[in-house]
Amino acid sequence: MKNKSDKTEKKRQKEQYVVEEMIRLYCRKHHGTGRSGRMCPVCQELSDYAKLRSQKCPFMEEKTFCANCKVHCYKPEMREKIREVMRFSGPRMLLYHPFFAVWHLICSRKEKKKQKNGESR
Repeated sequence: MKNKSDKTEKKRQKEQYVVEEMIRLYCRKHHGTGRSGRMCPVCQELSDYAKLRSQKCPFMEEKTFCANCKVHCYKPEMREKIREVMRFSGPRMLLYHPFFAVWHLICSRKEKKKQKNGESR
């Protein structure tokens, strides 16, 4: 059981890292925060909120990405903000974080195939 828990926690940390990097990229390009690694207060709030939602996610073990989840736990305004960040940062991740961009594409394709075959929750 511990191994399953460790795997889930590792997955959670990876997801949190990727989301934070996407928000950081968005903030750098839209709010001029530069490469210091710091985010503006609005983006930092979104990042903190995304981490909190990830920590409380009861589906972490099975899910791929929040966009594929049937339960949307983000407040509507935060959900719209994270969508905006994802729309902007997603395509640019290929330049800034190619490994995570390719990983995301592969996982998304697998999830779509799974849903098409009726294997989804």
